[in-house]
Amino acid sequence: MGGCSAPNCSNSTTIGKQLFRFPKDPVRMKKWVINCRRDFIPTTCSRLCEDHFELSQFEEIARSPAGGKKLKPNAIPTVFDVPDPPSPILMKEVKIKLDYAGKRTRGDHGYARKQLCSETGEPENNEENNKEDYSCRECDRFKAHLEQQYLNNAILQRQVEEMKKKLNKLNKIEKSLQNFLFDDQIRALSLTKRSRRAVWSQNTVQSARRIRAAVGGKGYEFLRELGYPLPSYRTLCNRVEPTIIAPPAVPEEMAEICAETQEKCALALLLSSSPGTVVRS
Repeated sequence: MGGCSAPNCSNSTTIGKQLFRFPKDPVRMKKWVINCRRDFIPTTCSRLCEDHFELSQFEEIARSPAGGKKLKPNAIPTVFDVPDPPSPILMKEVKIKLDYAGKRTRGDHGYARKQLCSETGEPENNEENNKEDYSCRECDRFKAHLEQQYLNNAILQRQVEEMKKKLNKLNKIEKSLQNFLFDDQIRALSLTKRSRRAVWSQNTVQSARRIRAAVGGKGYEFLRELGYPLPSYRTLCNRVEPTIIAPPAVPEEMAEICAETQEKCALALLLSSSPGTVVRS
């Protein structure tokens, strides 16, 4: 943490001095800056040490959460080493209006509450305090909404991780099925048992014929009842490939003998049609 922002003061927490941040209330902040005799705009890191406050500006019994001194809600610094120091604060009875709802205002310090004016007994800067209260409530609402979004995001991330694990498991199962099933059979596993939308490839039909020839008709139907992706017997019958039966090959010698025989038969028919002709073989 930095040191004191007051002129001609180098105190810091390293030498045991307690530092106090500038109030968020613009009116009180302006008083602090004027008493410092500095022309600057305080930041969130600007601090004043305890030496610049009179003893009357500290709570007599209350302590800060860290165990140190606690400033009063309307504390003003007046002790400065400057040519024209501000006048000290006269001791007056100050009435503090307690917030019965238990809410703390976030204007001056994190622990400061609403205070009444020391002279009039009326709240100071009601409009500004109301604006600060409204802005604080809005901040709390947005903070709660942001925390809920973080929680939802964490839940979604866990769900994504679980889905990735399931997807990797399904990919491994699909690769294992590809060792003994074709792609159309793997797609058929996701269809209902009586679905007619399955389109079987020629490789699947040929493999199904071999399986049916090996296990028989009853064994083939039993496999289909168990859920094994196989086409029906009707599909196997409809997908029979037509075969063309070619005539057997005739040897050349047999062809010559057949030709000679055909010529002799034709000659015999011609001669038989003429009476008194003798046929010599």
